Amino acid sequence: MGRGMTELLIATTNPAKLAEYRLLLRRFDLKPVSLRDVGVEQQAHETGATFLENARIKAAFYFACSGLPTLADDGGLEVDALDGAPGVRSHRWLGTEDPDDRALAEEVVRRMAGVEPARRGARLRAAAALIYTDHGGVRVAVAEAALEGTIAECCYSEVRTGFPYRSVLYLPQRGRYLAEISEEEAAQISQRRITVERLAPDLERLVSVGAGT
Repeated sequence: MGRGMTELLIATTNPAKLAEYRLLLRRFDLKPVSLRDVGVEQQAHETGATFLENARIKAAFYFACSGLPTLADDGGLEVDALDGAPGVRSHRWLGTEDPDDRALAEEVVRRMAGVEPARRGARLRAAAALIYTDHGGVRVAVAEAALEGTIAECCYSEVRTGFPYRSVLYLPQRGRYLAEISEEEAAQISQRRITVERLAPDLERLVSVGAGT
């Protein structure tokens, strides 16, 4: 990327999520950087009761740490038959901060054993918060979206690091697991793509004002 591009901090330690955002943000004149790139080692405390609250908390925290315009998100799997679980606890569902991805996917399958097809509806939901300096003031923009599907009766053979629930979410309209499709295709239909589209006016504004720097 060329010199002079506005840096945008993607507030994640998940390499797979960072790679997806780099795909999604290619059309903007921005340089996505990671927490590691800018030397931020502190961790935000995700104490929110909703994905959106957590996204706001993370965006504000890492913006304060780095001084850079920051995009943060939170998201996870909602399963209708499990009353929306694992929901906001998707990453910590098994009671650990660093869970095994296959264990998370297989736990969904285990809990859904015997549930009839009509009650297997589920979605991957994402909420994103963008915070940046705009002519001396701080602006926050948020967006939410979801990718609908159903819970498969068994886990897909490959569980991609960082995206465990793609291996249990089946997309009836495509006849495939989400985990089966390419990263390019996934980026075109993902819940994060929709949030980026909804944040596009602010992303363009961020480019135009240079984040006030």
